[in-house]
Amino acid sequence: MTQPTDIRRVGILFSGGPAPGANAVISAAALSFLDQGFEVVGFFHGYSNLVNYDPTSGPLEADVHYRLFKAEDLRGKRNERGIMIGTSRLGPGASIQDPDDLLDPSKTQGLDRVHQALSDLDIDALVSIGGDGTLRTANHLHIWQRQLPAERKRIRVVHVPKTIDNDYQGIDFTFGYFTAVDVMAREIQNLCADARATSSYFVAETMGRRAGWLAYGAAIAGEAHLVIGLEDMENSKGVGLRADQVIDHIVDWIIRREQTGRHDGVVVIAEGIGEAVVGLLPDGSARDEQGRVDHGRLDLAKWVSAQVSETYAQRLGRPKKIRGIKLGYESRSAPPHAFDVMLGSQLGIGAYRALVEEHLDGHMISVKGQLELRFVPFTDIIHAETMRTEAQLIQPQSDFFRLARFLEARAESRRTFTPGRRRER
Repeated sequence: MTQPTDIRRVGILFSGGPAPGANAVISAAALSFLDQGFEVVGFFHGYSNLVNYDPTSGPLEADVHYRLFKAEDLRGKRNERGIMIGTSRLGPGASIQDPDDLLDPSKTQGLDRVHQALSDLDIDALVSIGGDGTLRTANHLHIWQRQLPAERKRIRVVHVPKTIDNDYQGIDFTFGYFTAVDVMAREIQNLCADARATSSYFVAETMGRRAGWLAYGAAIAGEAHLVIGLEDMENSKGVGLRADQVIDHIVDWIIRREQTGRHDGVVVIAEGIGEAVVGLLPDGSARDEQGRVDHGRLDLAKWVSAQVSETYAQRLGRPKKIRGIKLGYESRSAPPHAFDVMLGSQLGIGAYRALVEEHLDGHMISVKGQLELRFVPFTDIIHAETMRTEAQLIQPQSDFFRLARFLEARAESRRTFTPGRRRER
């Protein structure tokens, strides 16, 4: 081994939705440890087997609940789509809302079972890969262990950020983002060609509950004609917009295009604007177990396109063909873009370096610039009292924001609202 360390056996798990580049992270991390003589355990389907662990029913079984990685199983896997150890959204810390909850045995039963399972498998450190919820779980497990009796094992925890939405604080770009943008951009290019051929409009909805990165990236790369993200959902006075203002803005834009001889176009919207705009979501919208709008079951693009079509007909006395298209899920397990393979590989190696070379615990692996590794303490990105994170928004009037506006093929006059005035929360 290159560094003295108390670690001998490392666990790796992936939790949450798929993201291109997942196998680059997993294989690069596992190989880094294996090449230095460590044992590496890959847990199947996130926390699901760990949180349901009951030692009285027998131990977790190899090749059923986890796999013991071998180097020959990992080489040449970084470019593969999917997730070699699977994933699950089940989390052991869902009921924990504040620091006091970590002292409540009834609310930390899941963490206790996870810790017991890891301990019984002689896991010394855990590499957690996942989104915002998985980061919070990693932080919960890290803090909860502080209160354990001295005789119980301490398991170090580091986290690799994952989301195609790219809304993570503490890292510039997350793996999977550029692949997702590429897939959606190609679809938008197809929609542009269809719109030109049929003299019609499309409203294309992308993922992005908390920020507009996917919408902006796909619109820029796909040469869409208008993009609206969460960062656009306040007017110049910082007041939230109403549904009629957003719909009127799109209709005004269509009319202006017609006045310049253009009768087609593609509008890209981020799914999260539905929750940010008063009255934009249809009544009775489906919600998940946490009370959030279930965007997977809601077709916001069709709803917005129908409202735009109706408003256009009311104002001009003639119909306009406007169709809504939902984009996103098809990009989550696409073959990873080369940059996502490089980024994922560096993050995986970063997990090794954080644990073995830097002897860290409770840190997120990050990169900046030319894939330069950074190790960010959980305390820098997770609020101590709320135990939650803030979304990374596109900064209003940043060069990235201005790039999208500069490329938009639209008239500048008589704007209904000025986008890009959303204040940072």
